[in-house]
Amino acid sequence: MKIEEEIKNCEIYLKQIKQYDPEPFYVNYFFNKYVVSINRIKNQIFEEANTEFGLFVSEKVTEQKFFEKAKLKDDKNAIKFSEWFIQKYLDKHKNQYPNIMRKICLFEDKFKRLPEVKIMIRASNRYKDDVKQQIKIDLKHMKFRSREDLSIEIKKQSSVFLEIINQKRNKNNEPKIRREQIIASACIDIEEFKNCEIAYTSEVYMEIIKQLVFESRMKIKELTRFHGI
Repeated sequence: MKIEEEIKNCEIYLKQIKQYDPEPFYVNYFFNKYVVSINRIKNQIFEEANTEFGLFVSEKVTEQKFFEKAKLKDDKNAIKFSEWFIQKYLDKHKNQYPNIMRKICLFEDKFKRLPEVKIMIRASNRYKDDVKQQIKIDLKHMKFRSREDLSIEIKKQSSVFLEIINQKRNKNNEPKIRREQIIASACIDIEEFKNCEIAYTSEVYMEIIKQLVFESRMKIKELTRFHGI
């Protein structure tokens, strides 16, 4: 599958995540597909590099196998690309949400699953360091028995949540939120990052992965322009 097809798949999975948010079963299902596709795209970048540099890595191409073959063949430009990619990847993931996605991708690659999905209530208009509050809903196989159950639980928790978040908002001179501005989102914890919104993190990351693909292709083109001459 080409990178463009995999990116298109990610966009489809993102739409489905947002459609079903915060229902744990479906969000987990489509988010898992999203993360697997993101991990594939990283390898596909090196598949393209393998072809362009003529390294002829015979097995499945990964970042590590690409670098090992480049070192074996003493292909200085291929080595340069591998080293460039490592730094570029780190640079692209310095900010909070890309870093969260990086950690999620590593988790999925290692354990072949995602961290547990939980349902949190939050303000519809986000501000930095806003609190979220977990709500418990009776689920059947991670699915809602009824969407009405979600509405009921949000209403039950809204008074306490409003008091907590508006105390923070007042302290920071931010706009207070009203009851109708409380919504629910599917979230996960990953290492030091707690209550990470799945849909929002995935949406932010789409631009990061597109940039990484574009800039990698430009670097490959630059390094192979006079390759072998």
